[in-house]
Amino acid sequence: MEVMLRFGVFIGILLLMAIWEALSPTRHLSLPRSQRWAINLGLAALNVGVMRISIGAAAWLGANWAVEQQLGLFNNLPVADWLNISLSLLLLDLAIYAQHVAAHRWQWFWRLHQVHHSDLDFDTTTAVRFHPLEIMLSMAYKVLLVVALGADPTAVIAFEIILNGCALFNHGNVSLPPLLERILRYLLVTPDMHRIHHSARQAETDSNYGFSLSCWDRLFQTYCHQSQQPQTEIAIGLNGFRDRQELAFFQLLAMPFRPLRKR
Repeated sequence: MEVMLRFGVFIGILLLMAIWEALSPTRHLSLPRSQRWAINLGLAALNVGVMRISIGAAAWLGANWAVEQQLGLFNNLPVADWLNISLSLLLLDLAIYAQHVAAHRWQWFWRLHQVHHSDLDFDTTTAVRFHPLEIMLSMAYKVLLVVALGADPTAVIAFEIILNGCALFNHGNVSLPPLLERILRYLLVTPDMHRIHHSARQAETDSNYGFSLSCWDRLFQTYCHQSQQPQTEIAIGLNGFRDRQELAFFQLLAMPFRPLRKR
């Protein structure tokens, strides 16, 4: 049930974003959709398969186990359910922000995360372009967090849905009306904000780490309000990987095990 709920919401948002991008794209893509989507969605399918036969819905199961065993912070404090859920959502989002910062600053972690940043275009399918090892590592990290917090299982499901939905949205090849974008950016990570993070300029890549809430970047001074180039002209991807032949499906799977290139 938990898996079907997350998958249904994910597919629904993906289709909505794909339609929005088709009707009103912000940028002209350098590669045909069919070529990039086959790679990005292929990685997503592989990741789903790997997770199904390995640790799958481990975060939700971990939350239920922590409740049964009375483990974790919130399971040992007189905290109301609504406060447990609210704090769990907030702290899990902060933890994912911290994980993202670590993925850029720790060389061994960057080996995995560079697969995500190697996309030469930026659209909603970029949100699912991750190496399977990074997906598994992220899930293991979330399980530890969920158990340590004693997070409510309902909050864990909600968090996964919100995280996936926000990622599909803020990776979209779309833009909001300027006034709405400025207002929404005070709360959520918008496509214009996250597109800066996918710039080939390292100073811009190493900013705007948030996936859902935008407050963490402001709080920890990793926020970049505006890129050096206009949104429609930002060079997307990594300077060390501009050859499309090196960005095919199996080359991406092998990327973490090859010598690192200057960013």
